[in-house]
Amino acid sequence: MLNIQRALENDRLLRALTGLNRQAFDELCEVFGHVYQETLQSDFKPRKRARGGGRKARLQSVESKLFFILFYFKCYPRFDVLSFLFDLERGRANRWMHRLQAILETALGKKMVLPERKLESMEQFLDRFPAVKEVILDGTERPVQRPKDAEKQKEYYSGKKKRHTGKHITGSTRKKRVILLTKASGGKMHDKRQLDAADLVGKIPDEVSVEGDLGFQGLQNEFVNIHLPHKKPRGKELSAAQKQENKTFSSQRVVCEHAHAGIKRYGALAAIYRNRVPDFDDHLMLTAAGLWNFYLEAAYSRY
Repeated sequence: MLNIQRALENDRLLRALTGLNRQAFDELCEVFGHVYQETLQSDFKPRKRARGGGRKARLQSVESKLFFILFYFKCYPRFDVLSFLFDLERGRANRWMHRLQAILETALGKKMVLPERKLESMEQFLDRFPAVKEVILDGTERPVQRPKDAEKQKEYYSGKKKRHTGKHITGSTRKKRVILLTKASGGKMHDKRQLDAADLVGKIPDEVSVEGDLGFQGLQNEFVNIHLPHKKPRGKELSAAQKQENKTFSSQRVVCEHAHAGIKRYGALAAIYRNRVPDFDDHLMLTAAGLWNFYLEAAYSRY
C-alpha cells in the first residue's frame, strides 16, 4: 500500500499526488471528516455486526480517505491500478471512490467553494457573490470515449475539437475563480444554446459586466451588460482601432482559460472520460471546480 504518511510530510509530493499542500489538505480534511461522520450517523441500514468487525480496514483514518479520493482526481488511475496501490479489491476501490466523491463534494459545498449550477434571481447572485463585478463566460470541453450508439456519436462529436467530447460553460471572475457552471452536454451543442438552456445570464444583475467570445454572438441583443469582441464583417476587415480593442479585450478574458487549466490540473478532467455511471462526469467537473476554487482561496485572498 502507498505510504500516505510520507506524502503528507512532503509538500511537493503531496501537491503532485493530490493537488493540495499540507495546510490546504488539513483544512479540507477537517470539514471532510465532519461530513463523513454525518454520513455514518445517517446510515440507517441494519448492520449484522458492530463497526470495526471483520477484516482490518485499508483506509482507516480520515486523512487516508481524503488522500484516496484526491489521488483519484489528480492521477485518474484505472481501478485495477487504484486497487493495487491501496491494497483493495477492485470492486471495493470502485465503491469507495463513488462514496468518497459524494462526501468530498458535500465538504466543498460546506466550504462555499462550489460554483452555482442554477440562479433563481439577481438577489441570489448578489448575496452569493457580492464582490464580483465581472463574469467571464467560456466553454470548456473534455474528451470522452466514442459512444457506440449512432445518435450519441452525433451528439458528442465536437466539430471544433474533431473528436467526441463533453462540454460545460463556465463563468469565472478576474481572480480565476469559477462561480458558475452549466450541466454537462455533448460536444456538438453550441455554446450559446447551452448557456440559454441553463438560463444563467438573465439572473446576473445589469451592473455586473458579462464578457464572452464570439461563440455567444447574439447575446448582446438580449441583455444590456454583455461585452463581446468585434466580429469581422463579411468581405471586409476590422479597423486598426477595433483590432486593438479586441486584443485588449482578449488579454482581460484570458483568465477564464487559466481557470480551466486549473481545473484540468486534475487528471480526472483532462484524460478521456471512461466512467459509466450516469451524470458522474458532471459531478467530477463540479467537484474539480470546487477543488480549484478551494486551492485559490487557500493561496490568495477571496476573489
